[in-house]
Amino acid sequence: MKRSSLLPWSALLLAAGCVSNPTPPTAVAPAPPLPPLAYAIGADLSFLRQAEERGVKFKDGGVEKPGLQIFRDHGYNWIRLRLFHTPTQLPNNLDYTLAEAKEAKALGLKFLLDFHYSDTWADPAKQFPPKAWEGKTHAELVQAVFAYTRDTIAAFRKGGAMPDMVQIGNEITHGMLWPDGKLPDHWDNFADYLRAGVKGVDAACGKGPRPKIMIHIDQGASIPKTKYFFDKLNGYRIRYDVIGFSYYPWWHGSLEDLRENLAFAAKRYGKDVYVVETAYNWRPTWDFRKTAAPFPESPEGQRDFLDAVTRTVMGVPDGRGMGVFWWEPAVANRSLGARGFFDGNGNALPVINVFDKYTRPERPPAAG
Repeated sequence: MKRSSLLPWSALLLAAGCVSNPTPPTAVAPAPPLPPLAYAIGADLSFLRQAEERGVKFKDGGVEKPGLQIFRDHGYNWIRLRLFHTPTQLPNNLDYTLAEAKEAKALGLKFLLDFHYSDTWADPAKQFPPKAWEGKTHAELVQAVFAYTRDTIAAFRKGGAMPDMVQIGNEITHGMLWPDGKLPDHWDNFADYLRAGVKGVDAACGKGPRPKIMIHIDQGASIPKTKYFFDKLNGYRIRYDVIGFSYYPWWHGSLEDLRENLAFAAKRYGKDVYVVETAYNWRPTWDFRKTAAPFPESPEGQRDFLDAVTRTVMGVPDGRGMGVFWWEPAVANRSLGARGFFDGNGNALPVINVFDKYTRPERPPAAG
């Protein structure tokens, strides 16, 4: 059945797992057209808590506020948080991540949990197993993925911060838990890990709703790489709900390439699609050494880039484009700060206002 972006509001909420007995809204917002109610206006804020603990002060319009509050004030309705197994140099362990997830839930934000299944960064160039899992056989690793996922989700549920969506792995274009699950040589092993992760989520849900399962690869602007990965994956009958892509223009291609690939993936696989990682610089960096920048590397260029990506995702046929997440807009790290939403003094940049036109539509002046 063809799906429209103009589904009834209650159906969109239910599709997002938001409520079981929705209550009608009291009013419909005027033009410009709003994204669907289930649309994710998101940010990966995995370093935000660390930044604030280090004394970084974030300001909106010159007024100092908690970082999460600033994002919520500008229409953000999702937070994405990564999780490392036992990190030694990075803060993103279970206790840290649970604490920030609880703060986000208290503000009414939805929560996407990003399992890296590693003690450090997992991405297309590296997928190191946790040190605690070294020396395990394949069967033992499968059980470890299941138990770790189950116990982690259970901890979030008991802590009052149940994820609304879960990534089984991060940018898993080349597999996970190398070398045992490295692609293209070990698809059978890789599929075992994905099944174990999904079963772990299922086992931890209790009587509550099951989070949506996202499969996330990095190739947001490549039809051939998307087709290879998901055609192969679907042959293993892995249960998942949505597709997430990373899109960084200096690595992945043009906005037109992104538009074509999102439309392709949504149509071919019948899944909602998200740009679950994207970013752009507000000051020049090394990122565009090998390709031309599609927008000026300036505060205004950064704003225009996010607006263009958002419109691209909203334009996916049949309402299948369901959200955008900016990668790390609030950090203490100076180099990553070039992609952030705040200048060197903690002041919010113009990019923070991109979603205001959807979530704070202008209203005509009162009569008289």
